[in-house]
Amino acid sequence: MPRFFVDKNNITDSNIKITGNDVNHIKNVLRMKEGGELSVCDGEGRDYTCEISSIDRDEIILDIRESSLSEAELSQKLYLFQGLPKSDKMEFIIQKAVELGVFEIIPVQTMRAIVKIDAKKEDKKISRWQQISEAAAKQSGRGIIPKIRTPMSLKDALSYAEELDASIIPYEKAKGMDETKRIINSLKEKGSVGIFIGPEGGFDESEIELALSKNTLPVTLGKRILRTETAGLTILSILMFQAEDQLPVLPLKI
Repeated sequence: MPRFFVDKNNITDSNIKITGNDVNHIKNVLRMKEGGELSVCDGEGRDYTCEISSIDRDEIILDIRESSLSEAELSQKLYLFQGLPKSDKMEFIIQKAVELGVFEIIPVQTMRAIVKIDAKKEDKKISRWQQISEAAAKQSGRGIIPKIRTPMSLKDALSYAEELDASIIPYEKAKGMDETKRIINSLKEKGSVGIFIGPEGGFDESEIELALSKNTLPVTLGKRILRTETAGLTILSILMFQAEDQLPVLPLKI
């Protein structure tokens, strides 16, 4: 069943109004007609099963048949603080992180980051990233659209993370896998967790020291060297699996 996100202001007790680009997609791409069924989410964790009541030039009206809380969200809010990578890797990271249940993604400008986002192009870049987040949220049946924040410095990112219950950072000098397992296990009861990932060159040692001084917990990802686009997704996968008792079993899309 096709799935769409709709602003909560367009939802009443019995009807939902769809506007904007989704109107064209439903009419001309999906070629749906009155009586067709759609799945709609308000972006705040509530799902609706709907039937198309009317189709006009600029809007589509849906009748609500059923509503329920989304079962696709993790019990934890996972925040990915991603050091800016080269090329289009950020788009890949956003797509996969959303599929894995991330709550929010914060691009971070670090000392070794090669990419420098032009202030004049920042809004356009963030808009593009947010579109990728929405598309991935639709595809994976998410109950929210994870927000992509404006890029910030590591110092500001660490200050932002102080509002969370815990944060972790991969570090080659972390104590070892047993200690990492203990730390990961201790995160089970945390309501919000930050994950700090460096760019291609990793974090500078001074940045690691700054993070550790802010009570960010060091973990190891094993003896292999992981790419920046792999490291964050590895941790997200572990934390998602750890919280999977809160998730329904959804069909895989091949």
